[in-house]
Amino acid sequence: MNKDVSSPHSFLKSHIRAIPDWPTPGVIFRDITTLFENPKAWRYTLDALIHRYMDQDIDRIGALDARGFLIGSALAYSLNLPLVMFRKKGKLPASTLCEEYELEYGTDALEVHSDSMQPGDRIILVDDLIATGGTLLAANNLVKRAGATTLEAAAIIDLPDLKGSEKLLKAGVPSFTLCQYNGD
Repeated sequence: MNKDVSSPHSFLKSHIRAIPDWPTPGVIFRDITTLFENPKAWRYTLDALIHRYMDQDIDRIGALDARGFLIGSALAYSLNLPLVMFRKKGKLPASTLCEEYELEYGTDALEVHSDSMQPGDRIILVDDLIATGGTLLAANNLVKRAGATTLEAAAIIDLPDLKGSEKLLKAGVPSFTLCQYNGD
C-alpha cells in the first residue's frame, strides 16, 4: 500500500489508524499501535523526539501510563537519561505522591515514586497524545510537588479541539506534538 509521504506530518498521520465510534459513539480513536508495527514510522517518531531534546538541559524523562511508557523509555534510553514512571493509582510498590484529576466521566489518580525526582530536576513529560490534558496536568502537579520543573509536555498527537494543549500552556507547560487532528 502506498502512503502519502509528501511531508513528515502527512507521513506520520498516514501511519496512525482511525477507529470510529470507539470507545463510545461519536469518538474517533487515534490508534498509534500501527506506528509500533511499522519500523520506519516508529523510527521517524523516535528520531523526531530525540532530535528535539538531544541538546537540551534535561535531567529526566517522565513517561505517562501506559503508551507514554513505550515512547518515554525509548527516548530516555536514547538520551541517556533516567526514566520516571507516572502510573495509575495502586501500581507502584514504594512510597508515592498521588494526584487526583478530573475526567469527562469522573475522577482518576496518578502516582509517582516519591524519590524518583529531586528538587531542581528539569523534566520532559511524554505521552501518546494530548486530549483534555488532565493526565499531563496531574503529572505536572506531581513534578512541582517534588520540587522539579516540567520543561515541556511531548506527545505524538494533539487533539486541539479538546483544548488540552491550551490548558497546559495556561499552567505554564508548553507542549510539542508531531501531528494534530483538528475536528476529525
